[in-house]
Amino acid sequence: MIDYSKRAFIFDMDGTLVDNMRFHGAAWQMMMLENGIETDAREFLVKTAGKTNREIIPNFFADATEERLLELGLRKETIYRELFLPERRAIEGAIEFLEAKSLVVKMAVATAAPVANMEFVLDGLELRRFFDAIMTAADVSHGKPNPEVFLKSAEKLGVAPKNCLVFEDAVNGFEAAHRAGMKSIGIATVNSIEDILRLDSVVEAHDNFGELKPQELIEKYLPLSKTVE
Repeated sequence: MIDYSKRAFIFDMDGTLVDNMRFHGAAWQMMMLENGIETDAREFLVKTAGKTNREIIPNFFADATEERLLELGLRKETIYRELFLPERRAIEGAIEFLEAKSLVVKMAVATAAPVANMEFVLDGLELRRFFDAIMTAADVSHGKPNPEVFLKSAEKLGVAPKNCLVFEDAVNGFEAAHRAGMKSIGIATVNSIEDILRLDSVVEAHDNFGELKPQELIEKYLPLSKTVE
């Protein structure tokens, strides 16, 4: 018999389930300026999206103590949550996509965000109920483009990597999915559809989830066999 539980959707969070990357960019700029460092918000995001704070911050504060690095990270995330709160909402079509999951397909969130930011988004928007597993920066040693967060998500779901379809927005995230042996659907909140489609293992790219249908994606990219894999 066909077993849909051996297929999975794995979602990045920031820039994918919510269109919030410009708020992250503004928060990084503000935190850096408070410490006398100027950055280009878009360039910064393109290069660092998908990486964890503990991977990003030491590049700018090489001599800082561990305590200071943690303090800087907490400051940046506090600014981000204050900026994004008035605009906090799921990206167009995302909730309908998740609710339309008529098949028994497993779903996970795989994000480089710290736990507090995950809770701010998933609990603040009541999205946690849709997911069978949630992985954050606290669960991995390496951020994207390392495939660790996707591979651990697949393992937690009990689904082979080749049977997982990733939803992403960031270049580092697409590379991580490719390294994990997973196909990707691009959400163009930061990068253009044209640029996303040039990346390895990306099979489609869209502005949002409005036209995406879960069953169609499984049938197209995660073809089912009549035996459990």
